Amino acid sequence: MEENSQEEVISFVNSIFEVNDFVKTEFSLEFRIDDLEFKSKFEDLARRLENRSYVCKLEEINGLKYIIIQKFTPKKQRRWMSTSWTPRILFVIVISFVMIDGYFRTSGTNSIVEIGDPLVMAGVYTLSLLGILGIHELGHILAAKAHKLKTTWPYFIPGLPIIGIPTFGAFIQAKGLTINREILFDVAIAGPIAGLVIAIIVSIYGAYTAPILDQEIAAELFAESKLIAWDMGEPLLMTASLAMFGKGGDGHEVIMTPIMFAAWIGFLITFLNLLPAWQLDGGHTARTLLSTKMHKYATYGSMIILVLLNYWIMAILILVMSSRSPSASPLDNVSPLSRNRKLAYIGIIVLAVLCAPLPSGLF
Repeated sequence: MEENSQEEVISFVNSIFEVNDFVKTEFSLEFRIDDLEFKSKFEDLARRLENRSYVCKLEEINGLKYIIIQKFTPKKQRRWMSTSWTPRILFVIVISFVMIDGYFRTSGTNSIVEIGDPLVMAGVYTLSLLGILGIHELGHILAAKAHKLKTTWPYFIPGLPIIGIPTFGAFIQAKGLTINREILFDVAIAGPIAGLVIAIIVSIYGAYTAPILDQEIAAELFAESKLIAWDMGEPLLMTASLAMFGKGGDGHEVIMTPIMFAAWIGFLITFLNLLPAWQLDGGHTARTLLSTKMHKYATYGSMIILVLLNYWIMAILILVMSSRSPSASPLDNVSPLSRNRKLAYIGIIVLAVLCAPLPSGLF
């Protein structure tokens, strides 16, 4: 550290905290503090230091609280991610893929029962699916903005139209450091909750418009391979949407229209993001409650759940990614999560169950 900048940092800390002890090492400045109300003070310090390319951490060692400050060089983004054109190009590609996917899915459904013009239905499908994903990311952005945390624009990930799903979701990156557990919790959970609201609306509309076939006619179509049984699991929220219009249960077969498929993808992405695994949204929220060791166990537990639901590829992906990068950890890992947020986490677990692609006939 440069001598002049060190003196400024020391002055900052002493002006904010009650410093009991101070140690200067080759690479860091360490302050032992006695403040009882330190959470908001540390947040103020972290923001002031970040603008000067310093990072501070609040740690508790043997019951004593220490602020450790080090100089850091902002990590350079990969060139393709640093340009403003990248998210725009990806968004256009994903819109194209979703439109193509919606067109062919509608054409396939029309060969069984007429549901509308393929181009029009593709547009509704695109609006539904990208509405779910877009509002999900907007939830993250607004929560980050509320906590004065800058983020990138959403990066939409192209998928495999027609043969799979047309998009694998989207992500944003924080341009700053996450200061405490509450900020990490709020920003992480805002996305899935916002996206889920739209997914429920799409599911209800999809259930309302979804055609049904008599069981005997459906059996003939299955025998002729014109109709393929859905075996990817059905979220309880989707089952409830169908039940609202008397389309659940036996006696008839509900056609998986593109709109229903968009809702299903929305529920699946919400479920995956609510799992307490790795650096998924649910992983971030779980990390605010769990230690690093317990969070690792939660990640393994999530992978077991995915395997039981026959989502092997996602389980393997989480295993590979979690071995390469650790879970997120806020700068202030001492301040506890608020009671209301702890209670809210119970609701998050319930929502994860409601969005899970459960095997048909489980209940």
